[in-house]
Amino acid sequence: MRLCLFIFSAFVIILGCSNHSIDPVQVDSTNQSLDSSNEDYLSISRQDYLNKLHGFWLGASIANWTGRVTEMDKIGGDGPNGGPFYTRDDWGKMDLPNQMGRTGVQLSSGEIFDRIDWALEGETGIWGSDDDTDIEYIYQYLLLKNETSILSDEQIRNGWITHIYSDENTPFIRNGRPENWLWVSNQAAHDLMLEKGLMPPATSDPENNFFYDMIDAQLTTEIFGLFAPARPDIAIEMAHLPIRVTAFEDAEWIAKFYVEMHSLASSVDQNLSLKEQTQWMAKIARLRIPDNSYTAKMFDFVNSLYNSGISWEQARDKIYIRYQVNQLDGYDILSTKLLSDSDPNSDNGFYQTFVNCHGCFAAGINFAASIISLLYGEGDFQETVKIASLSGWDSDNPAATWGGLLGFMIGKEGLEGSFNRKFSDRYNIHRTRGGFPNNGIDNFQAMAEKGLLVIDRVVEEEMGGRIDFMKNQWIIPLTN
Repeated sequence: MRLCLFIFSAFVIILGCSNHSIDPVQVDSTNQSLDSSNEDYLSISRQDYLNKLHGFWLGASIANWTGRVTEMDKIGGDGPNGGPFYTRDDWGKMDLPNQMGRTGVQLSSGEIFDRIDWALEGETGIWGSDDDTDIEYIYQYLLLKNETSILSDEQIRNGWITHIYSDENTPFIRNGRPENWLWVSNQAAHDLMLEKGLMPPATSDPENNFFYDMIDAQLTTEIFGLFAPARPDIAIEMAHLPIRVTAFEDAEWIAKFYVEMHSLASSVDQNLSLKEQTQWMAKIARLRIPDNSYTAKMFDFVNSLYNSGISWEQARDKIYIRYQVNQLDGYDILSTKLLSDSDPNSDNGFYQTFVNCHGCFAAGINFAASIISLLYGEGDFQETVKIASLSGWDSDNPAATWGGLLGFMIGKEGLEGSFNRKFSDRYNIHRTRGGFPNNGIDNFQAMAEKGLLVIDRVVEEEMGGRIDFMKNQWIIPLTN
C-alpha cells in the first residue's frame, strides 16, 4: 500500500505547478474489503475535490483582501473607530481610516484600493499571502515535507521558526518599523518558541501566553477540516496541536468549530440549498462546543437573532452591546485583561494595542460577528463576504474563513460564475513568510494538488480507507 501511494504521489508531484487534471496511475489499492456501495463508506472524487481545493484558496484570497479594506475600521468603544458601525449602505463608498490610521489595501500592481468593495487581483496579478492563508500554507507544506498526517510539537516549532520571521530578521519594513506579520497570540507563541524553546501546547498555556484567548487560531487552522473530508473527528485530531500553538479553551473551541465545519462540507446533503447546507453544518459543529462556554452562548444568541427576523445590522449592534459593552454570558475578557496584574507590556506594544482597540483581536467578539455573516449570508458567497467585511472588528478574518469554505463548496468554476470573470491563480507566500521554493511564487492549482497528496495519506493511514485509482476516488469509512 505504501508503495502504491509513493508511486502515485511521485506522479502527481511531477505535474507540479501545471494546470492539468491529475490522471491516476492505473493501480488499485490492496485494501479491497472497503466497498464504496456500503452506506458506512463515502466515495469522493479526487478530481472534483481538486477543483474544490482550488476554490478554497481562491475564495479565501478574494475574501481576505476584500475584508482587509475594512479591517479594524469599526471596533466599538469611544473614538473615531467606535460607532456608528458600517451598514450595507456603505458598500461601494470610500474606506475610512482604521484603528492604526490606514485606509485601503495595496494590490500586487502597487495600486492602493481604498473603496469598500471587491479588492480583486487582475488575471495577471498575484494574490499576496496574509495571516489568513499563509500559516495554513505552511502547515500543508510541513505535512508533505514530514510525510505525516499529524504534525508533532517539534515539527510545528521548527516550521514556525524556519518560515516565519522575527522582528530581528524580517526583510519587511512598514511605517519605518520591522514587520513580521504576526500579532497578539501568534507573536507571543513565536517569541516563546524562539526565546524559551517552548512548543505547543505550552505556547498557548495561559501561564505563558497572555493572548491565549485571541483570534489567531481560528484563522490559521481551518484547512485541517478539508484534509479529513467527512471525518471531523480526525480533522480535529490533526488540528489539535496547530490550534494549541496559540489558543486555549474558548479560543480553542472556536477554532475547532471552524475545522469541523470545513470537514462536514464533504458529508452534507448536496441536495440541500447552500443556505440549508451551511446552517446544518453550523448546527452540527455547535454540538461539540461546551454548553457553559461563552462560545456556545454566543452562537445560540446570534442564531436566535437570525431566527427573529431582524436585520444583520441590528444583530451586529446587539452583539456589540451584549458582549463588548455589557460583557454578558461570561465574556468578560476586556475587563479581566485590563485588570490583569501580569506584565504583558513589551517592545511590540500588543498589550496597549489591545486596550486601545477595546479587545478587537479577541476570539469571542469576532466569532459572534462571523456567525452573523454565516447565517445572514445564507450560503451566498458574495453576500456572506460583504456582511463579514462590514460587520466590524477584525473583519478580514471571518471574511476569509467563510470565503474559503464557500469557495470550497462551489469550487473554482462556481466562484468564476459568481463574479462572471476569470481570476489569477498565482500566489506569493513570500509577501509575509520566507524559505519556500521558486522565491515563494506558487499557484492555486499546484497548492490544491499538494492538498490531495495530504488527503491521500490521511485516508489510508488515519481513516483506514483506500484510494481507488481506477476511478480516481477516495473510499472513506465514516467511522473507524
